[in-house]
Amino acid sequence: MHNQSSRLQDRYPTCHRLMSPDSWSALTKTPEDVGESFPERIAASINSLNLPPYLGALAELEAAGYRCSQAWNHAHGSFMVGDSARRKQLNPTLAILELPWTGLIPLLDAQAPDLPDPQMARETILIWLDPLNETVRYQVADLVVLTALKIVEEGVHIGEAALAYGVPVASLHRIVDQAVTKGLILSPPSRLQRDPAFFPLGDKKNERFSRARVFTLQWHITQACDLHCRHCYDRTDRGQLTPKQAHFVLDELERFCRSRQVRAKVTFTGGNPLLYPHFDDLYLETVKRGFPVSILGNPASKQRLERLVAIQTPMVYQLSLEGLREHNDYIRQEGYFDRVMAFLPLLRELGVPSQVMLTLTRENMDQVLPLGHALRGLTDMFTFNRLSAVGQGAALLMPSPEDYQAFLRDYLRQCQTNSVLGLKDNLINIIRAENGKKPFGGCTGFGCGAAFNFLTLLSDGDVHACRKFPSPLGNIFEQGLEACYGSPAGTAYRAGSAACQGCQLFASCGGCQAVVSSLGLDPHVHRDPYCFFTGAPKHHSGVDLAP
Repeated sequence: MHNQSSRLQDRYPTCHRLMSPDSWSALTKTPEDVGESFPERIAASINSLNLPPYLGALAELEAAGYRCSQAWNHAHGSFMVGDSARRKQLNPTLAILELPWTGLIPLLDAQAPDLPDPQMARETILIWLDPLNETVRYQVADLVVLTALKIVEEGVHIGEAALAYGVPVASLHRIVDQAVTKGLILSPPSRLQRDPAFFPLGDKKNERFSRARVFTLQWHITQACDLHCRHCYDRTDRGQLTPKQAHFVLDELERFCRSRQVRAKVTFTGGNPLLYPHFDDLYLETVKRGFPVSILGNPASKQRLERLVAIQTPMVYQLSLEGLREHNDYIRQEGYFDRVMAFLPLLRELGVPSQVMLTLTRENMDQVLPLGHALRGLTDMFTFNRLSAVGQGAALLMPSPEDYQAFLRDYLRQCQTNSVLGLKDNLINIIRAENGKKPFGGCTGFGCGAAFNFLTLLSDGDVHACRKFPSPLGNIFEQGLEACYGSPAGTAYRAGSAACQGCQLFASCGGCQAVVSSLGLDPHVHRDPYCFFTGAPKHHSGVDLAP
């Protein structure tokens, strides 16, 4: 009987803790094994032993947790953990328990402070073994997590479901990703991974920057534009995609996602993407395929926006300003500043998240913070990229490294009081490191994401590592997206600069390869001349940025 009591105490530790010794002894004084039937025995003795009325339900919860732990112990060699799963699937240890009491899960924590008594009301609880840490986890099942489980268990197509129920496609992807993170859903690991030879694994601070689960295709669907900006990267006529070619691109993106075990999002740009004659049809088809969509474009009419929102609200609509009114209109077009400032409230009215981007040059650097102040309350985020002096942008000037460093420090100070200011430039991680802060994701969420979690597709099918400088990888119609990504050129851009290797910030930074290239340097060899990290490997940039 002592062994029986000990075994039951191991299975039902919380019930044991909440019972008096006499009650526990009375329930365990039996020669037969009552492990699985113990919850029923407790429920039948609630009144006679004056036990808490919820104790039978609590015992059911503990019994389910014990079975879950045993499922791991009995099948440890064949348990489909994330690294061995070939497709998304429910965790095979997952159990769903319907109980007539709420508030039971907190009682399982013996170290928890005084807790309110459970209340009589039905509650659905998920119990599963997390394969990452081999511990049993419990969660109240809400509509969000049950939707994620349904999507995977029934093979629901996310794009079609999003359109049918008017739900953002990105939200459905997000809830599935959250369930994967918790171990409720097992998923194959992403095959978008940095080369360990250049980005060593094991450094927990930077390891999260070495594998991407989401791939971004920046798709320049047309060269047509209603502006003629002085810093435009490319004004050449590349022709126009036919609808058949556009669908082929989406087919290629789906194949790439299956091959690399990732999901993708599409950013439409141009030119002005809204000038592409088949844009609405392509927008609908992209959402239907399950790809969240963003737009990088120019102001449009309310009626034009409403047609898109009726299909699906974009993840974000990004516009560009190059400074305050006078300078912006000199760079872009007379009256463009006021057009953007009038368009931003329209985006907010229609529930479209917005972002404003600036290309930073020597002439507009002192206007960034005043413009950020003017944009407060008008947009969700304002940030900047440094000029890549290619195309027509070659005629513009870049600031000196010293002035730019001073600007970055001032910008980060202003971020503390202006929430609209966003972080993008990889070099900001230098200042964060100086202040003992964790690195942020930089330009693409993974430092320089050129040819890693990000590719650019032009309207003639040419694929580039980054749009801001010539970085050709092939042509999607000739080689296919997977071959372009895996090309020797793609591998070289993913490796970044040899001068950065060994730097503790390499995984989250890597400088800007576009800036390096535009200054006549080799992005595979030279470090970003604007880098001011004292802990970086010593390397002379070989370029004079003085006026």
